[in-house]
Parts: sequence; C-alpha cells; structure tokens
Amino acid sequence: MKEYDKLIFEISKPGRKGYQLPADKYGVDGMSAIPAGLMRGEAPELPEVSELDVVRHYTNLSNKNFGVDTGFYPLGSCTMKYNPKINEELASLPAFAGLHPLQDVKSVQGALQLYYELQQALSSLAGLKEFTLNPYAGAHGELTGLMVMRQYHKLRGDDKRTKVIVPDTAHGTNPASAMVAGLEVVEVKSRPNGSIDIEDLKPLLDDTVAGIMMTNPNTLGMFETEIMEIASLVHEAGGLLYYDGANLNPMLGKVRPGDMGFDIMHINLHKTFSTPHGGGGPGSGPVGVSERLVDLLPTPRVVKLDDGSFDVVYNGDESLGSVSTFFGNFGVMMKAYAYILSLGRDNIKNVGPMATLNANYIKESLRDLYKLPVEGPCKHEFVFDGLADKSTGVTTLNVAKRLLDFGFHAPTIYFPLLFHESLMIEPTETESLETLDEFIDVMRKVAIEARENPELVKEAPVTTAISHPDETGAAKNPILSYKAMKA
Repeated sequence: MKEYDKLIFEISKPGRKGYQLPADKYGVDGMSAIPAGLMRGEAPELPEVSELDVVRHYTNLSNKNFGVDTGFYPLGSCTMKYNPKINEELASLPAFAGLHPLQDVKSVQGALQLYYELQQALSSLAGLKEFTLNPYAGAHGELTGLMVMRQYHKLRGDDKRTKVIVPDTAHGTNPASAMVAGLEVVEVKSRPNGSIDIEDLKPLLDDTVAGIMMTNPNTLGMFETEIMEIASLVHEAGGLLYYDGANLNPMLGKVRPGDMGFDIMHINLHKTFSTPHGGGGPGSGPVGVSERLVDLLPTPRVVKLDDGSFDVVYNGDESLGSVSTFFGNFGVMMKAYAYILSLGRDNIKNVGPMATLNANYIKESLRDLYKLPVEGPCKHEFVFDGLADKSTGVTTLNVAKRLLDFGFHAPTIYFPLLFHESLMIEPTETESLETLDEFIDVMRKVAIEARENPELVKEAPVTTAISHPDETGAAKNPILSYKAMKA
C-alpha cells in the first residue's frame, strides 16, 4: 500500500508538522505573537504529518468521491442531473456573491430582479399564481406549504381540519413534514398498478381533512391518470391538494401541477433545475400557490413596481411571517435562473420527454432479468423488485454493491417500501445513449453473475477501499475523533 493510500493517522510520526505560522511584518514568529492567554496548555492530540502528506491525503480522498461529474448517478427520485458549469460561474460573480442582505433596496436591484423573474418563471412552469423562494430545501418547502394549508383553514375558522392524506407511495419526508406541521397523517392505499386507489380515498374525505399530499408521477414513476377526479373529490370535501415537486423533472414542458388541480407545491431547485445537491446542501425549496393562497405566503416578498423597479414587501396579517433568514439560499437561485435561461422556453420542453425516454429505455432493456412489479410506461424513474431469479439468495443490496466494482454508483435501494427488494432507477435527461447502454450491460452482467456465481456478487465490492463494513456497529458506536481511532 502506498503511503498516501493510508489513513492519515496511520502515517503519523512524532515531531512532524504540516504547518508553519508566518512571521508578522516586524519579523516576529507567528507562534510567539499569540497572546499567552490564548495558547493551549498542551499540544492537541492530532496526527503529526508533513505538509506534503496532508496534501496527498486529502487529494486522494477527493479522488475517491463520486458525483455527477465523475460518473452515472442513477438515484431514483433524486434527479442527479448534470450541473452546467456556466451556472457556477454566474453564481460566483462578485457583483452578486458580494451582496449583503441588509443593503438598501436601491443598491440590490439586480438581485431583486433575478429573484422576481425566477418567481415568474417557476409560476409559469408550474401553472400557479406566485412563488416564494425563501425555503432552504425541499423538506423545508414541504413544511412551509403545509403551514400555508393550515393557515388557510384557520383563517376560514375550519380548525378541525387537522388531517393530511398521504399515499403509501409517498416520499418519506411527506408524513414527517405533516407531523412537524402539527397535522395528523392518514394513509391512502395504492392499487396494483401503483396509482392511488380512489375507492380507498373516498371514505377518508370528511370535514377533518386539510388536504392531500402527493406527486405526479408518483414514487413508482407512474403517472396518476385519474388526477382530475382526485382533485375534484378533495376540493369538494373542502381540502387542498399539495404537490411534492421532487418528481417535477419529467413534467417539464408537458404538464403543470396547477393545471392538474394542485393548490400548493414545492420545487427542489437542486433537482429539477440542475443546482448541485447532496452532502447536506445548499438546497432550495420554493413554494408556489394558487391565487386564493397568495396572501398567505411567507415574507419577505419581492414585487415589481409600476416604474419597473423592484421592492421588498411584507405581507399583511394573513401571511405566515418569516420562514428563513432574509431570502433563502440566493446562490442556488442564481444557478436555477441561469439553467432556465440557458434552455429557454422551447428547449425546456424537451427535459420531460427525454427523461421519460431514458427511463423507459433502461426498464425495457432489463425487465427480462429484473422483476418488474408494475407494468406500463413509466415517467422519469421506475422500480424493480430485485432480480427476477431470486433462487440464489442474491439481494438488491448485493447487486448495488457489485455495481461499485464496475464504477457505477448504485441506484436507490429498498425504497419505496411497497416491494421487498426495491431497486429504483432514474437516469435523467442529461445522460447519453452510450452511458445508458454501458449501465444496461453492467446490470445484465451482474444479473447473470448472480445466477452463475452468486458468491462473487455476495462478496462485492472487491475493488473499493472498504468492502463490507459493520454498518450497524458504525451507527451504534461511531468513531468520530482521532483519539478514539487510536484507542
């Protein structure tokens, strides 16, 4: 093993240093310049390595990272599409990046114009009246949207509407967000084809229902063809429809949530509109509403005045108030704005169809070797229930780990919970035919290996730095410090 392949504590040698504090302009050594009251009584217990070892260690770690710039990332429901580099360049422009949120409105007109025009673009794409860009992430957007739902019923004196209907195919954040918002979750079942069972829905629609949370297409990648009837039933019962925007990608250019009857939705800018995500952020979860809910949106809001300038306003008594510091993650908004302008009105219409084409191409190319639990054309993603041949005991987890040996990131596994061996794949519209074919070839090879040499697949991965860690032990007894590692 090369020295720079070892963990940094393994190459530690007493007395080695990887830093030097510079002298000040008078030639006083940096260490001597530190006031005695701020000096440690003893040296910190950290690895002792040279500067070169430190550089090699962290460079080597960075090279082990996987992302959309290094390979195919088919995580289902996550829309890990390519992030154009022009977005990053524009978001780094000093004239924007150097702004302060407490500046006078007159000195930040360009930023307010960007915010306003992004609001308008999202409203047009979603078929809703207005958006707030303030929420920091998708789950934060869900919570904000549900707070709008609660506020709507509260202002109408409908205090007993405390239940939210959530399909059994929903994203995990849906019931969690509803609970945080103080609402009770009621589950509605799906039919064998993956769509909401309307006959199961009807008895749930009484005067205690605040609304229903759903997305279309659903988590199985299937379009809810009876969405107009669902919308009519929920509205007749006095409830609102909430759209989880995590699956908006295949809808771009084809169908708008507002036209389906949805009253509230959030959009993951870091998914549908190509801004990077993963690793904890930053994200952005704008919330859009129909006309009757506009006054309930959180503050501050950006408006365009009659003279063409822009201003910041605060809603009246009906507003939720503030849900974030100032205006949310502005850098993420800049990247989404750049993406929308880069594609333009005509090209953005190709996003949904291309994502749908790619997903169906992979599905149909693998369905003979992997179990397809739901028939019919999918949208942006689809779900296999593990291998078609389960006789050798090779699991979805085994398949996912074996993919790592071939340089592919694993798809989402064991979600949704409807199937025991779920394998959820979303290729996005940005992947080429050659990449899809290579992925298909590897998936087929792994399925054949599972039948002919199952132990090989069960022992995977064999080419990675770590093969089969004790995941349960790591979660229960994490080692989070150098001192603990040494012990």
